[in-house]
Amino acid sequence: MEASQILLMVGLALSFFMAWNLGANDAATPCDTAVGARVISPRKATLLFSAFAAVGAVSQGYMNIKTISRGIVPRIDPIGAITISLAACLWSALCTWRGLEISNTYTVVGSVIGYALVVYQSFETTVLVRILSSWVVSPLSSIALSFTLYKVMMRVFRRFLTDPRFTRAISIALIVSLCFSAYSFGVNDVGNATGVYVAVTQDVVGLPDYTTMIILAAFGALGIAVGGLTWGRRVIETVAFKIVRIDVLSGLAAEMTNALVVYLFVTIPYLYLGYGLPVSTSIIGVGAIIGAAFARGRGMVDKRIIGRLVITWVLTLPATALLSAGLYISLSSFITL
Repeated sequence: MEASQILLMVGLALSFFMAWNLGANDAATPCDTAVGARVISPRKATLLFSAFAAVGAVSQGYMNIKTISRGIVPRIDPIGAITISLAACLWSALCTWRGLEISNTYTVVGSVIGYALVVYQSFETTVLVRILSSWVVSPLSSIALSFTLYKVMMRVFRRFLTDPRFTRAISIALIVSLCFSAYSFGVNDVGNATGVYVAVTQDVVGLPDYTTMIILAAFGALGIAVGGLTWGRRVIETVAFKIVRIDVLSGLAAEMTNALVVYLFVTIPYLYLGYGLPVSTSIIGVGAIIGAAFARGRGMVDKRIIGRLVITWVLTLPATALLSAGLYISLSSFITL
């Protein structure tokens, strides 16, 4: 067996582990509002998340896979793919151990930057600036949109709030929003697990570019679904009430916002630029809940949670870049292709 084939097998094992972590840890982002509003059980929410995230990953996940695979750098070699995945996994494990909120998107992009600085001594500045800008704009957009949606819905539906039939209708709408949010999650996040393996998979298997991305998306979708079905329920139960108390209407505003913001930040740039912008679904989800909370007049959110998100936001990019660069230098001195 050739060295490139062995590296691909090792890399895909790391990729599946990353996808499993995405499903296990981030299932809470699309599901927390519906579960927190008590319109669906954690078990049923997990099943819906796993199914719709997989569909999103397979149908449109290639948009961000393209960004990760050759948006920041022209090409990622086999050793680079492994070191990027390994750096991302190690940082995620460290943050989980320390009880810090983690964004897998920030982790992977930071790891790609570290690889780029070692191998190319540069990166695609325009693409990277657009990605980093989206990390600022997307949570602010989610706060504003969620706030506005809640205010509009309260004005339109105020007189129906005490009607049990209206509550049931809103509950159904919230479950539909959960499904759309899970779909958007799959579109956005599958590239974090599989995007770095496009070039090495093409070299070994010899398939066209688009076909390779679809196969990797399906592989990542399987890992996300397995992660969601195995550990997703536990995480959902932990975080469903962690930020602020959620009612059905504020939950709907937050979930619709989360789904729309994530989906639009991937698909619209792809249509106009040829690649999606990978954003943090967890931070967008938190922003949506905060926006709905302020709109309800209950702006007292848990500042410790927001503080942890800011800490990881600031630290993740330089930390993973340094870790990825160090791992690549170390591994490339022992492995020759």
